[in-house]
Amino acid sequence: MSLPSQPRLLRASLAGLIGWLLLACNLTGSFSPPTAPSAPPPTETPISAPTPAPAAERPAPAELPASAPPQVDVEALVRQVLTEAELDNVALIDEMGLDFAEKRAIEVYHRVAPAVVNITTQVLQRSFFFEVIPAEGAGTGFVIDSDGTILTNYHVIEDARTIEVTFVDETTLPAELIGGDPRNDVAVLRVESLPASVQPVELGESATLQVGQRAIAIGNPFGQFGSTMTTGVVSALNRTIQGQDGREVSGIIQTDAAINQGNSGGPLLNSAGRVIGMNTAIFSPSGTNAGVGFAVPVDTIRRVLPDLLEFGYYRHPWLGIRYAYKITPGLSELLNLPVDQGLLLVELWENGPLAQNDVRGAQEEVIYGNQRVFIGGDIVTTLNGQAINSLEQLDLLLADFRVGEPVDLTVIRDDQERTVNLNLGEEPVTR
Repeated sequence: MSLPSQPRLLRASLAGLIGWLLLACNLTGSFSPPTAPSAPPPTETPISAPTPAPAAERPAPAELPASAPPQVDVEALVRQVLTEAELDNVALIDEMGLDFAEKRAIEVYHRVAPAVVNITTQVLQRSFFFEVIPAEGAGTGFVIDSDGTILTNYHVIEDARTIEVTFVDETTLPAELIGGDPRNDVAVLRVESLPASVQPVELGESATLQVGQRAIAIGNPFGQFGSTMTTGVVSALNRTIQGQDGREVSGIIQTDAAINQGNSGGPLLNSAGRVIGMNTAIFSPSGTNAGVGFAVPVDTIRRVLPDLLEFGYYRHPWLGIRYAYKITPGLSELLNLPVDQGLLLVELWENGPLAQNDVRGAQEEVIYGNQRVFIGGDIVTTLNGQAINSLEQLDLLLADFRVGEPVDLTVIRDDQERTVNLNLGEEPVTR
C-alpha cells in the first residue's frame, strides 16, 4: 500500500519517528549500510611477502571520491517498524481533512445509529379541569438482539397505553412492554421484526471505565429527522442519584456528552462503539444540557436484564426491614447503646429474611422529651464485613447482590455480638 499523500504533516510525523529511531540506535552523522562480514582468519601456512616494486614503477594511489551522505528511504524504514494497520494512522489528517478521532466517531455513528430508535408513547393525563385527555411522550431506545429486543428508560414508557418504535428508515412498528425496573430506570420492549439494515448494538462493560475516557451519546428524539450524536468524556464514576421510585441508585456514570430532551434511553458508547451505559438524566436548572449528564452503567443493565425478560420486573434483594433508626453518637448516648453507628431495628416484615433468622425489632416504647422512641430491637452493624450507617447505604450495598445469595450480618443484642447467616429474599413489589 502507498503512504497517504500529506507531504507536510506526514513527513513531519515520519521525521519525528525516524529521529527517535536514530537516537535509540545511537546513530549520529550519516546513515550507512551495515559493513560486510570480516574475512576468515588466515591459515598457518606461511606466505612469502612479494618483492616491492621499484619506486618508479609503483602506480600512483587512486584518488578516492568525496563521500556523499547516503540516501535514507524513510518510507522503507517506517515500513520495517509499523504494521499495515498502523501505517493508515501515521497521518493525523487524511485527504478529507479528518483526523483519527473523527474517523472513529464517524464509523461508530454509521454502525450504531441504525439500531437506535425513536420511541413515542401515548398516556392519559388530566387537564386543568380534571378531564382525562391523551398526551404523547418521546424518548430513545436501542436494539440489543436480532429478536427485536429494545432497551430504554423506564420513565420513557411509564404508564404508556401504546408504544411505537420508529427506525432511521422511517419504519414504524408497535412495541410490547416486556418488563421494567423503576429504580434503575430500565425497561425492555420488543417488536415483531427488524428492518434489514439494523444490526444489534454490542454491550461492553463498565467496571473498567476510567474518568477521561471518550464517551459517545447517540439519540433519536425526533423520529423522522434521524439520529443525533454528541461526544464528550466520562466525567465521573459511581455517582448516586434518586431513582424513579424515590430510592437511591449508585454506580451511575457522569458524562459531559450532551444529553438533551428526547435522548433518554439512548446508548452511551466507548470509542469502539460498545455500549457502556444508557443515558438517563441530566442535571440542569433550565432543563437543557449543562454538561452534566448521567447514564445507567451497562453492568447494571446486564444484572437486571435476565429478570426483566423472565419475570417482567427486577427482583431486588431484601432483608425485610420496615423501619430502623440510624444510630449516631448522640442517639447512642441517649439510649445507652453499645455502638455509635449502625441500625437500631424498629419494625421487621413478618416473613422477611431477618425475622425468619431470629432477628427482632423494637420491644418497648419510651418517651424522651416530646418524642416517642421504640427501643429494645437488635442492632445491625455490618453486611459481609462492610459497616452499615443508614438504610439508604444498606440498599446500595444490597444492590450488588442477587436474590437467594448468602450474606453475613453482624447483629448485637443485649450487648452480645453474633453473626447471622441468611439468604437474601425478594423485595415485595409494593412496600
